[in-house]
Amino acid sequence: MKTKKACLLVALVLSFPAEAAYRCIDEKGRTHIGDTPPAGCANVIMYEVTKGGKLLRRIDPTMTEEQAKARAEAEEKARLAAKAAAEQKRKDMALLSTYGNEKEFDTARDRNIEPLQARIKQSGERIKDIDKRIVAVKEEMEFYGAGKKGGKSAKGGKEDTSPMASELDRLEDEKKTITKNIAGFEREIVELRIKYESDKRRWVALKQGSAAQDPKVEAKAEPKVEAKAEPVKVDAKAAKK
Repeated sequence: MKTKKACLLVALVLSFPAEAAYRCIDEKGRTHIGDTPPAGCANVIMYEVTKGGKLLRRIDPTMTEEQAKARAEAEEKARLAAKAAAEQKRKDMALLSTYGNEKEFDTARDRNIEPLQARIKQSGERIKDIDKRIVAVKEEMEFYGAGKKGGKSAKGGKEDTSPMASELDRLEDEKKTITKNIAGFEREIVELRIKYESDKRRWVALKQGSAAQDPKVEAKAEPKVEAKAEPVKVDAKAAKK
């Protein structure tokens, strides 16, 4: 029983590092060493080492609230940058696999713009019809009297022009909506032109980058001139020895 207790005691003693020490270099470049963590190591990285210099562990300083916030912001920034890089790589692969030459970008652009141009044309025709109808309604209202107040009919009664006024308001609202839609279509066309032009430039840059790494292109590069070996200088004193 005593032997077993002695073995356990020896095992506990050996489980702790013998003569461990703490070491660090403070903000002013001074080295601090101690059997316990020195006060001068509070704000810098500290190392627990053996007396023989073997590193046992690294101890980071406790961060302040500002330091913790700055570290979190840096990690988030790095995460977003990595996400953006992965997304750009995905887009680049899609560009290279979708298009075979620059002309295909123009074809795709025109194919997407054509429906928008058709809508603009159709909307323009509708606006022309609305304008004609507005003129007709206004003429009718003038014929029957002073606009929305109404006038006298052939029988001497008052002609109700409120339906014509309501129609006029409806036509004006429709015209505003269509005009707004046309502006949206035109803006979408501009955005599509910018997008396809940007994608084309990116595709060309990627192709040029790939071509630079193509072995066939590298074979056409100018041959490298081998450096001539300089004669080895022999030390005269060493030669005599």
